[in-house]
Amino acid sequence: MLYFLFTCDCVFCHGSIQMLKFADDTAVLGLTTNSDESDYRDQANKLISWCSENNLELNVNKTKQMIVDFRRKKSSPLSPLLIDGRTVEIVQYFKFFDSTISNNLKWELIIDIIVKNTQQRLYFLRRLKLFGLTTHILLTFYRDAIESVLTFSITVWFGSITVKQKLRLKRTVKTVSRIISRNVP
Repeated sequence: MLYFLFTCDCVFCHGSIQMLKFADDTAVLGLTTNSDESDYRDQANKLISWCSENNLELNVNKTKQMIVDFRRKKSSPLSPLLIDGRTVEIVQYFKFFDSTISNNLKWELIIDIIVKNTQQRLYFLRRLKLFGLTTHILLTFYRDAIESVLTFSITVWFGSITVKQKLRLKRTVKTVSRIISRNVP
């Protein structure tokens, strides 16, 4: 809460620029058209100046820039931001609110992460089954530890994933059904 109070005067004035603040993280989203990055760069510079004026230091090592480029003809690469003469790293993906977003807006990486995390938790479900716990307890564990991972931010990515990716997720659910000896949604 203190962060929000302290940063409430850090606002942007361009309609094509959005700033998202959460806890002690800030994300600046900018839409550029016709290769005109001036509004975005202007707002980034204003944020840098605001931080300097308010005795906040931007950690350039933790600051990342991701470019999602929808241009059909990518004639010139977009240049990276500079903070205090240091180049901000341009990344292919980053984690935002615990969801991994890639610069091509495809979801292979998040599906890989979800499947990996659910596979790790399936080990514990198998162990609980070996200990002879009831189906009710196994189902509760599934809902709390596995289904929550499978469905985290599902409204963001599910409509855009491929059939192959959906099958990978369904395989996990089938495995759970086999372990518990009961169909799960």
